[in-house]
Amino acid sequence: MNLPKRNSADGRCYWMKPEVQEELQPLFDQCIQDAIDGRITRLDSLWPPVVVSSQGAPFRVCDLVRKWIETQRAETIDAEKAIAFSENLRRQSRWGEIDYYLLGLLERELQEKYFVVTGRKDDHRWNREYSLKPGIRAEDVPEPLLRFACYVAVSYKVYGMDFEYLDTNYLFGLVEKVRPDMVKKLREHGTGRLPISLQKRKTEHFTASANDAFAVIRITAGDNTEECCHEVLNYLCELLEQEDFPRSYAVEFKGPEKRYLPITGLPKKGINQLFACAVQYPGLHSLMERYARLAMRQYEQYTNLSDEQCALPGSFAVFALGMLGQEWRQLVWDYLDLCDDEHSHLQEKFIREYVKQFGFTVDTVPVFVRGVLSMQNMKYSKDYAAWMANAESLDALLEAKIHLFEIVPSGFSSDEDDDDDEEPAEETEASPEEVLQYAWETVCYVIWGKASAKGGQKVVEAAPEGLRERYREIFSQI
Repeated sequence: MNLPKRNSADGRCYWMKPEVQEELQPLFDQCIQDAIDGRITRLDSLWPPVVVSSQGAPFRVCDLVRKWIETQRAETIDAEKAIAFSENLRRQSRWGEIDYYLLGLLERELQEKYFVVTGRKDDHRWNREYSLKPGIRAEDVPEPLLRFACYVAVSYKVYGMDFEYLDTNYLFGLVEKVRPDMVKKLREHGTGRLPISLQKRKTEHFTASANDAFAVIRITAGDNTEECCHEVLNYLCELLEQEDFPRSYAVEFKGPEKRYLPITGLPKKGINQLFACAVQYPGLHSLMERYARLAMRQYEQYTNLSDEQCALPGSFAVFALGMLGQEWRQLVWDYLDLCDDEHSHLQEKFIREYVKQFGFTVDTVPVFVRGVLSMQNMKYSKDYAAWMANAESLDALLEAKIHLFEIVPSGFSSDEDDDDDEEPAEETEASPEEVLQYAWETVCYVIWGKASAKGGQKVVEAAPEGLRERYREIFSQI
């Protein structure tokens, strides 16, 4: 299919400008339908997010959701299609890209149409009181609208920032005025789509429950045996094999022994405890990898970790196996490629311990480089410079520099300005060479800090004579 030339300032997508509205409208409408049907894909890792339709037409997520919302009405909304549309856009971007618009739709079509508001006008919506308007009965409020409100409420709980539980409470409060049973059912049983054997499970070794609406898995282990860990890991894998189970979720694990992975700075949460226990048993290592590969999804996260400790699902399994040695290098490599700087910070703790244990070698340096580039602002440590100050390690770093294009994570960008409130400036996309240079300078800064500035002049001057030429090569331009 011959598509029109992209007309956005950065050349990434289409903007629905008046002069091309008629030509682009069919492509735009098809992209909305593809979002409902789950046929969209993300264009790249840049911001603001752009998705591509089944016909290859790229549009910004915010444009799609704004236009779709304009057409939605309480009386005709289709809950299944609305949820599918919202969820597919979320998966290809993030909840924070669409939540404002969805909440606005529910304020307009649910709150304003059916409820009377009391309280001061300058109060936040969650601090005001709501009651049905005179003459409106509970059965007058469309059930599909209420189901969609529940989806948005749960999404705020699962994907929103810590304080956004207030929006969850606000929406559930409206629904409970009309259908309290709907909210109660979600809290107690989830959506009902999970098989009964996964909603609740009890064996000789553990008890567990899973709520797919709130994306919470609760597990209590009765012992630390290999059999117990095997059953728990199998249960987690079965859950993640369910297509509809949320990919961002919380694992609340309790076991009889407070054992944690030997990595400084990891949160002492149950998920840490689980994999510290499981990794003791070599017979479970392949099952741990299976869980990790089912769990790892870009832009998703464990939801019961703080923003400062956010991590890709599967992180603790990868950390546990990665610290065993180079036989798990491919798993670590794949994991770091999926980490994104918004939802993955915890790999910094692992990378430091990994290098501390194994040193800078031809095997570990590429992993270190990829780890540095998998997140924003990895901290400089003088230890890295000390561990690097030998011929073998410097040669390994130089080898990584030669193959840097193969090491850089697929989502890495040199664009530091991610202000999604502004239109992209013209011609801001960096060349591949500029991206690689920025990546290399980032790696050098993490190792040598401010001394890496000005071509590493201070580092080169302070280097022993026998290593000086290697340092010069490291700091030369890509």
